Amino acid sequence: MQPPPRHFRLLYFASATSFTKREFDDFPAPIRTKDLFKLLEDKYPGITKAVLSSSAVTINLDYIVMGEVNDAKDSKTDIIKEHDEVAIIPPVSSG
Repeated sequence: MQPPPRHFRLLYFASATSFTKREFDDFPAPIRTKDLFKLLEDKYPGITKAVLSSSAVTINLDYIVMGEVNDAKDSKTDIIKEHDEVAIIPPVSSG
């Protein structure tokens, strides 16, 4: 199942699911990757400190480094586009 037109799907895993109480959200697209965490903090106050600060992010299964957005206009990781699948992947503890 895809997100609605002009939206992207954001998947939550592990502690991100626990914090949001959701498995996914659909958000309007496009959005700059550097604005993603602010969008989530606005929707889920406290998520940055509790989850995002130690999480990995993927766009269409490719890991991206938040905060290191490329200045090139054709960079695949600068903009989250319609129907992209983005995931928040918190660290996994073992024990």
